[in-house]
Amino acid sequence: MVADETGPTLDLPAVPRLERRIARADLKGVPEARRALRELLRHWGRPGRSETAELLTSELVTNALVHTDRDAVLTAVVGSGTLRVEVRDFTARRPRLRVPVPDDGTHGRGLMLVQCLADAWGVTAHGTGKVVWFELAAGPG
Repeated sequence: MVADETGPTLDLPAVPRLERRIARADLKGVPEARRALRELLRHWGRPGRSETAELLTSELVTNALVHTDRDAVLTAVVGSGTLRVEVRDFTARRPRLRVPVPDDGTHGRGLMLVQCLADAWGVTAHGTGKVVWFELAAGPG
């Protein structure tokens, strides 16, 4: 415990949190990020919520690595009944939500999945880049 002139600080419980930097073009970092998130969420949420979080995290991390040619920083914070996942990259170009085209293979579906499955999501400018984030409630929505 650390004390200052105004009195002692409170020992607050640690918030479950994951922070991971994934190197530029390191697509092997995507399944590693999923495993780390799975471990963080081992006892979180109703059945299926952690799997949804893993899927959406994979989409955002993959997008950051494929579309920016820079590193990405994954942050996941388990709050009171809510999970917030942020993927920061270092390119100001904002992602575009687009309707997938049948002949386009698997491209163009990531943000659509995020929009459909997350309770909330968005993009926030952040210094020399942006943060794409989503939130999931632990219980029924």
